[in-house]
Amino acid sequence: MLVTALCRWLSRQGVRVAPFKPQNMALNSVVSINGGEIGRAQAVQAFAAGLAPHTDMNPVLLKPNTDIGAQIIIHGHAIANMDACDFHQYKKIALHAVLESHARLTAQYDRIIVEGAGSPAEINLRANDIANMGFAEAVNCPVILIADIDRGGVFAHLVGTLELLSESEQARIKGFVINRFRGDMALLKPGLDWLAEYTGKPVLGVLPYFQGLHLEAEDALPKISASAAVMEHEFLQVIVPALPRISNHTDFDPLRLHPQVNLRFIGPGETIPSADLIILPGSKSVLADLEWLREQGWEQAILRHLRYHGKLLGICGGFQMLGKLIQDPDGLEGEPGCAQGLAFFEMDTIMQSDKLLQNVQGALACSGAVVTGYEIHNGVTAFHKHYKPAVYFEQGSDGAMSEDGLIMGCYLHGLFESADACAALLAWAGLGSGDQIPDYHAICDAAINRLADGIDLYLDTGRLKQLLNLNS
Repeated sequence: MLVTALCRWLSRQGVRVAPFKPQNMALNSVVSINGGEIGRAQAVQAFAAGLAPHTDMNPVLLKPNTDIGAQIIIHGHAIANMDACDFHQYKKIALHAVLESHARLTAQYDRIIVEGAGSPAEINLRANDIANMGFAEAVNCPVILIADIDRGGVFAHLVGTLELLSESEQARIKGFVINRFRGDMALLKPGLDWLAEYTGKPVLGVLPYFQGLHLEAEDALPKISASAAVMEHEFLQVIVPALPRISNHTDFDPLRLHPQVNLRFIGPGETIPSADLIILPGSKSVLADLEWLREQGWEQAILRHLRYHGKLLGICGGFQMLGKLIQDPDGLEGEPGCAQGLAFFEMDTIMQSDKLLQNVQGALACSGAVVTGYEIHNGVTAFHKHYKPAVYFEQGSDGAMSEDGLIMGCYLHGLFESADACAALLAWAGLGSGDQIPDYHAICDAAINRLADGIDLYLDTGRLKQLLNLNS
């Protein structure tokens, strides 16, 4: 969040700035301008800086496919699956990729704003660290320590973190920022004064809790209050299973922001409610998540949903689940194996090592509306029956539509980001005409501007410019 804000704040001042995250762990990703895969958070930060996302902005991406293992992506391309211990040793090699990308960005831009990953005081992971203070030490850059006061214990968080760093790392910390504050600043000020006196380091500012701010999630599912589930009948009801390895759930952000749509993620053990539209989302472990769906009762719920003429949409991994057979003979997404799909389409999918990564533009078959998005998948799908595609491209097509028009699936992420495509898909799902579709990209841009305004309003910009060696 703060890196995004600083990228826009500096860009406004004419500084050529780029974001950088040495190592990210996330299942929300995008295809970069140079044809690789990076964390979506870095794409958001690139947008804030006025840049197209590039693999150098996130040279190491970890995409978990089990609780102790992940697909390792270096410079935008998957190289292997590793468990946590193996990757901890591999970080000595990964550091070279990190430093190569940082050097290229440094040569192209005036300033680089680096985001750490998790806590810099994870002493069990200090050896071979490439994500936090280990990287800062390697490139000799100053560090700002940020703490979230909304979690509680903010002073213990900051002081305790500082105490656990080495002497050289402590010297590298140039100040603190407290984030997500809501309350009376007069009551917080004694604590700020104590913190500065105790540590000898300045508090660079306190950012408020920005209510109603939409910033695309790095990975975690959005938290929605229980009251949000109770809506009037004129709202289109959309439900999405919160798969254990759900990926690219930012696909549904435009629906969460739509004034006539009530979108809910349904987690384990929750009752599956009736809905107008069920969306099966992307998955990093399709076979395991398909088994989870069945265990949670989704297969029967979907069949009941279709009997009442509800609509079903599958995206990427969710699209693969709509076929008859899914095979992963090499264990690219977990244990090797195969499974029967939901069998709504006469198609089979096999996981192959060459991951398809591409940005695409096409038109929805149901309306002709232009849709722009991206594909990220190992699966190759073969049809054994002709279906009307879901999306037409200039060369070729993607996905399928059932003969009765109730089921649609495709590999394309970003289906709802275009207002015309979003309107067409929601009309297919049963939403009548009403309010104008929100401009999703304008909402994202306004949120970033709001964050950048917060830099000027709440942080010590003079000290920031000194840290960045910017002329006043």
